Amino acid sequence: MDFKNPQSLTLEHKELHQQLVKATKEGGKVGEVAKALANVLHPHFEKEEEYALPPLGLLSTLAEGKITEEMKTVFIMTDKLKADLSHMLKEHKEIVAALDNLIDAAKKENKMEYAYFAEKLKLHARTEEEVLYPAAILIGEYLKLRL
Repeated sequence: MDFKNPQSLTLEHKELHQQLVKATKEGGKVGEVAKALANVLHPHFEKEEEYALPPLGLLSTLAEGKITEEMKTVFIMTDKLKADLSHMLKEHKEIVAALDNLIDAAKKENKMEYAYFAEKLKLHARTEEEVLYPAAILIGEYLKLRL
């Protein structure tokens, strides 16, 4: 079965990526710090797109009470996320530290749009930690009980 990231999350990741690309093209410390952030963030986003977010595409279907045998294949992703969760959270700490550096640089260079972007991305990371990752893991656990 093919699992797709919820479109809202895909669009949010795309927007965040575009804002980061714009920041990396800035001169001065903002551009330098944004490039360092991109180096930390890009591999993390790839993991999320691979196995953390696709299970969430099942939420609406599961909420309607629809369960099929093909959904068992989601276990590969949810088990991987569960096993890698502590590492994903560690990466978030590194990302937040890089975002704090971007905020400092943006304030010093009076480029507040990048400070706002960094705050937005910090909130996104927190939402993943508090809601999205646990929900994805619970989808797998729920389906294991039901199937």
